[in-house]
Amino acid sequence: MQAIVLERHGPPQTLRPREIADPVPGPGEVLVELRAIAVNPRDALLREGATPAYQLPLPFVLGSDGAGVRRDSGEEVMILPSLRWGPDEAVAGPEFEILGGPSDGTYAELIAIPAANLYPKPAGLSWEEAAALPLASVTAHRALFAVGGLRAGERLVILGTGAVSIAALQLASAIGARVAITSSSPEKLEWARAQGAECTVDYREADWVAQVGAALGPAEVVLDSVGSSWPQSIELLGAGGRLVACGGTGGSLTELDVRAVYLQQKRILGTKMGSPADFEALLKLVAETGIRPPIDSVRPLAEAGAAHARIAAGEHFGKLVLDPKG
Repeated sequence: MQAIVLERHGPPQTLRPREIADPVPGPGEVLVELRAIAVNPRDALLREGATPAYQLPLPFVLGSDGAGVRRDSGEEVMILPSLRWGPDEAVAGPEFEILGGPSDGTYAELIAIPAANLYPKPAGLSWEEAAALPLASVTAHRALFAVGGLRAGERLVILGTGAVSIAALQLASAIGARVAITSSSPEKLEWARAQGAECTVDYREADWVAQVGAALGPAEVVLDSVGSSWPQSIELLGAGGRLVACGGTGGSLTELDVRAVYLQQKRILGTKMGSPADFEALLKLVAETGIRPPIDSVRPLAEAGAAHARIAAGEHFGKLVLDPKG
């Protein structure tokens, strides 16, 4: 089969398809013929070997998200990339792993995957949308609801318009939360308003925190995937508010006045990915509301490097999708 195997760290052009042996399913696994594959920023970080956390043993097939057809039953399915979450819903267990590093992932024509990680493809979603949904949307769903405890009518501030933030906006709007979102792109802010954002602000403006506060008031929840913005996120929260941290795209270090946290009993909550229960709750909400993840573009599997280059350039909006048959 054709696959994109990460054999060395490097720039996007290091990603080239090659012929490898078809995977052989192990105990509890099934073979899935992939129809669409979504690209995630994690894939680019693994390709780069950006930090020790992303310098996994090579080689392996990249890719966490995908949708396709089970060879044993012909069922149309989507893949949950959370492998071996474990029995505790509060935290992933010690054997937890995200598909696509170090286990072989979805940048291929075929994948052997545990049957437990396969879910019926929602009838209303295209192959591209089904592939684009899992990783970002289950991360957002867990962050907002299982961890952040967001409820209808509460005020939520979302920092940035990456894939998780986009999913969070759609999910929060669907349950009736009041949402503010930040971005440096006027086009993305316009899209966010159409999706139900009450307040949209360019974070490059010096007074963006004051703008959000004036428009929305003290927030019950802030979803922060930036990391270096924790002080601003804490400032945006009202007493008893929850800062849900799910990334560090702006840096992993920041200074924080702890008195701003404990004097008003604010909480800082970390989260990553999502459990099977989170994914089932996500699929239920998708079925009830008709949420569809936005797709930036679709290109052949052989052009995975071009997709990574588009991520690096910051040109995309929505998910980049690869077609293994293209």
